[in-house]
Amino acid sequence: MNKKKTAEQKPLKVLHSEAAVAFGGQEHRIFKEMIAMRERGHHIELACRPEAQLVERMRDQGFTVHTVPMGGVGNFIKGVFKFREILKQGQFDVLNTHSRKDTLIAALGAHLAGTPLIVRTRHLAAPIGSLLSYTWLPHRVATVSNHVKNMVHEKGVPGYKVKTIYSPVQKPDPVEHSSLRQELGLPETAIVVICVAVMRQKKGHVFLIDTMLPLFEKYPDLHLVLVGAGSPTYEQVQAFVQKNRVEDRVHLMGYRKDVPNLLAGSDIFALATEQEASGTVYVEAQMSGLPVIGTDVGGVSEMFKNGETGFLVPSKDRAALAEALERLIADPALRQKMSVAAHQWLYDEGVFSTEKLAIDTEAAYREWLAERAGK
Repeated sequence: MNKKKTAEQKPLKVLHSEAAVAFGGQEHRIFKEMIAMRERGHHIELACRPEAQLVERMRDQGFTVHTVPMGGVGNFIKGVFKFREILKQGQFDVLNTHSRKDTLIAALGAHLAGTPLIVRTRHLAAPIGSLLSYTWLPHRVATVSNHVKNMVHEKGVPGYKVKTIYSPVQKPDPVEHSSLRQELGLPETAIVVICVAVMRQKKGHVFLIDTMLPLFEKYPDLHLVLVGAGSPTYEQVQAFVQKNRVEDRVHLMGYRKDVPNLLAGSDIFALATEQEASGTVYVEAQMSGLPVIGTDVGGVSEMFKNGETGFLVPSKDRAALAEALERLIADPALRQKMSVAAHQWLYDEGVFSTEKLAIDTEAAYREWLAERAGK
């Protein structure tokens, strides 16, 4: 390797910050992004709260993790100067923040440290409140879908400051034989619709079940499998199932760690969500060979090819959802055709691969650093 690297080839030093303590979709994105960028030769570190689940997970992966308390006024001031110290001593090229709280603290510290580039990643499709963590504090904004990008732009952030960088979806390990049907006592002839989502009202579980009630009567071998947990929605869904006496057709699996195994034993994926920043679960389902049905909200339309790898239906449109379900239930050849198309799109083109995430992230960082240097 030529030791006289150009500025463009020089590995980047990046510090990620996150104020959340749980480990959900946002934290999964950070986890994958840090590993992917390190594999491309960059130096990546993390700063988060001492009690965050990311601390142990990222240290187990060999990353340097700085812990910074982020609650209360006193910790706010201390945190700003702590980030200033970390960024200045580490001579980082980029600070990438992920939540409102850590953006306020870490970005202020980065301004004091003179960090060349401050990036805020927006993961959510929920309404944006304060613009401070998108305008003056960060220099640029990354979003997980074009839908979220448009939200940020509509709130007043100039278009040139925002880029969409899709979250990666890990390819599932091959499943030789799914245990789903044996576990539920279902024959191979059964048609299984599966929904994988945390149990929240806006995920549309009850709406999906209600839409499928007439289909259960029409197709005796039709079953719905719901994978996910979360109170009180889980209990509400359970009560709805019991009220309609479809316990033998709707199977609540709760939280499971073997989602690829369950997807491999299913025929169709459907999620009638009412709000979604991106919806990478649709990608996971397609990677497992399933045609998908999704609602036209948030970034869902970007997660599959409507008419080619699945069907996109209007939100809360019972007739459209039922029609899409029945088309796939009644036509195994169509299911297979969509499965093949999804495999080509996701595996051959690698649209949602971790490699593409790292390539796109690096390109965005370098472009923005160059813009900042020439300001």
